[in-house]
Amino acid sequence: ESLPHGILFWRSFIQWIGGMGIIVFTIAILPLLGIGGVQMFKAEVPGPVSDKLRPRVKETAKILWLVYVGFTALETLLLGFGGMTWFDAICHAFTTMPTGGFSTMNASIAGWTSSVIHYIIIFFMLMAGINFALHFRAMSGDVKAYFRDYEFKIYIGIILLVTVIIFTVVSLSDGGFTHVKFRDSLFQTVSIITTTGYGTYDYELWGYFIQFTLIGLMFIGAMGGSTGGGMKLIRVFLIVKHSLMETRRLLHARAIIPIRIGGRYIDESIIRNTLGFFLFYVAIFALTAASLTAMNIDITSAIGAAASAVGNIGPALGTFGPTDNYALLPDIGKWILSFAMLLGRLEIFTVLILFSRTFWK
Repeated sequence: ESLPHGILFWRSFIQWIGGMGIIVFTIAILPLLGIGGVQMFKAEVPGPVSDKLRPRVKETAKILWLVYVGFTALETLLLGFGGMTWFDAICHAFTTMPTGGFSTMNASIAGWTSSVIHYIIIFFMLMAGINFALHFRAMSGDVKAYFRDYEFKIYIGIILLVTVIIFTVVSLSDGGFTHVKFRDSLFQTVSIITTTGYGTYDYELWGYFIQFTLIGLMFIGAMGGSTGGGMKLIRVFLIVKHSLMETRRLLHARAIIPIRIGGRYIDESIIRNTLGFFLFYVAIFALTAASLTAMNIDITSAIGAAASAVGNIGPALGTFGPTDNYALLPDIGKWILSFAMLLGRLEIFTVLILFSRTFWK
């Protein structure tokens, strides 16, 4: 908060611009220059299941941006009337919807004690972590689209389950059940799974089990087609279903067992793409963590920082926990984490496509 308002606004603004994924923004411009954007669109926006809203990529990008801008404006108004200054309200709306997590306060959202502000931000983090195609359908009058979507049900289910687990563990170990503990449990769960990275409490004080649980959420991430990072929930779910299918094939060697999600059969090419993404993601995480340990950073801090960087969360564990920062990290470590963040944010394959000659033809 000691920084000039101009710097604070710029930090928020560049996160907002990157919110839908800078790739989605550019696919509305690159076609005008004669450069195709369909390959990158497939890698960045829908996740493993194609879910376009319009046949043309440019039209889809415009629709997604209209939804994105609408949510940003609504959150700004609610935060402004909810107790934040209008400057803080704008900056936090600009960093909530892209699940960026930059705050105008050193203490992040813990700098405000108002439950109203906390719950407003929780709601919009939730919205940012949902497939924007579902938002568009809901705004077009099909509100039930949320509840027909299998990934959405899993997303909400995981959030509720983890919130209850954290709330129960913290309450039993620290003097009983209170509203503040529930609010902080819900806030941190939503903040981590959507990869926003806001904080209202130092979750390292909650014990190792909860830290392990939150690390798991860092890997899972938000829904496909959202502004969140991580592997994306739909990919993780598809990998789990594929693993179960392979187990069944061991028992029934001649059986043909297709994979279905939401009533739709998943093509083998999508499964291969998802498994390839998973292997790349784990490899980048492992290499990043190993590189940090080579700089004499303890294993807990290295694993947390690597998971946080590739998933684009922000706060991690140990030396880089929610009340700390990366200032003490050696310069080479900052370069490594920056590259890991770039790969994670652009869905890995998108970066590889940029180096393909066929993409630029």
